[in-house]
Amino acid sequence: MTTTLTDATPPTSSPVTQEDSDRLRQQAQGRSRLGSVAYHAFMVVVSLVVLYPAIWMVFSSTKPHAEILGSVSPFSPNASFDNYLTALQGIGGVSFWTFVWNSTFVAVVSVVATVASSAVTAYAFARIDFRGRGLWFAVMLGTLLLPFHVTMIPQYILFQRLGLINTFTALLIGNFLATSAFHVFLIVQFLRGLPRELDEAARIDGAGHLRVFTSIILPLLRPALITVAIFVFISTWNEFMGPLLYLKRPDLYTLPIALRLFVDQTTTSDYGAQVAMAVLALIPVAIFFFVFQRYLIDGVATQGLKG
Repeated sequence: MTTTLTDATPPTSSPVTQEDSDRLRQQAQGRSRLGSVAYHAFMVVVSLVVLYPAIWMVFSSTKPHAEILGSVSPFSPNASFDNYLTALQGIGGVSFWTFVWNSTFVAVVSVVATVASSAVTAYAFARIDFRGRGLWFAVMLGTLLLPFHVTMIPQYILFQRLGLINTFTALLIGNFLATSAFHVFLIVQFLRGLPRELDEAARIDGAGHLRVFTSIILPLLRPALITVAIFVFISTWNEFMGPLLYLKRPDLYTLPIALRLFVDQTTTSDYGAQVAMAVLALIPVAIFFFVFQRYLIDGVATQGLKG
């Protein structure tokens, strides 16, 4: 039996024309635009939900007192800036600018003291070999697990016996002693990313720890130090418990404590002026953050130089 083999002829396909290619490209671009529009619309909705409290506060600061608690909508037909005028006049015989100065002084000194003391302490843990370094570093990190409420009463008794109540010293003295373990840890992690060859080369040239720290390490620490400065400024500016404990005179109050003066459950409460002062208190924090936000990202994301 003889079988005749013939070559199979492949099916021919019609060539893709330029019109078909353009149509496919337009369809792909249309789907891409639709997905982009849907994504941005979703992000706008999420942003509005997240920002609604801030939006409500800004618009409520222009409402009359009676409409702040009685209306859910942030908008009011009777909006005015009377609440801001009341807030700027101060309360309790103390000017609004006195509260601003107190907050600014405490925040600036806290930033300078914390950045300086944390940088020196972090350099010691990361670059100096001394006996018990690992143990002391672990003890320092262990303080992160210690709630503030545990040390609040003993610390208050200590400051009272030292005569530091009603002074800013009670709020600031800890910043000069590198008591913030989180900020020290942040700088230590950044330092561990810097090559030790930099230190060794400087020591060969006869530099000591002080010269190495000030001339070599400190300039490289700028992203981490600015990150620490942002964290300290925001937390100090918004701190409520510390000033509430140690400051008893109205002329020493910071802005978070001054806000409390507008609410008096025994007589009348001026919520309009309180919200207006809260908006004014947020402006320096917002400006500080937006000016230095790129350094914040660099300080958190950068792991230092790689040797």
